[in-house]
Amino acid sequence: MTIVIDPSKKGLEKVLRDYQIEALNIIWNGDNNGMTSREVYQAVNRSLGDKTISRASIINFLNDMVDENVLKYEEETCKGGTRRKYFTGLDETGFKKHVAKVVFKSLMRDFPVQTKEAVVEALNDN
Repeated sequence: MTIVIDPSKKGLEKVLRDYQIEALNIIWNGDNNGMTSREVYQAVNRSLGDKTISRASIINFLNDMVDENVLKYEEETCKGGTRRKYFTGLDETGFKKHVAKVVFKSLMRDFPVQTKEAVVEALNDN
């Protein structure tokens, strides 16, 4: 997953689209029995109201989150073969820490001196 930060936004909207936030919240707040992409897709579209998002977008996002270890999955047998059930890998707090770590490591790799100086200045501003 490529993390793109929009500093003008607040909260998870800094790094995720509205449907992505909703998809994660649905899984995070679920009953820990896991959810299929169809279940997440239906729940997201119910919550978005007038706006709709494609099932392919949901599946791609869920699989990106699996690749980042934010979500886990188990395959189960169904009528058409197999399907994935998605479970929480990282909770919301863990996800936020993951985002901060990825961004910080990237900044340290590309701008180590300036990043350290900026962190010190930001900590002193508080």
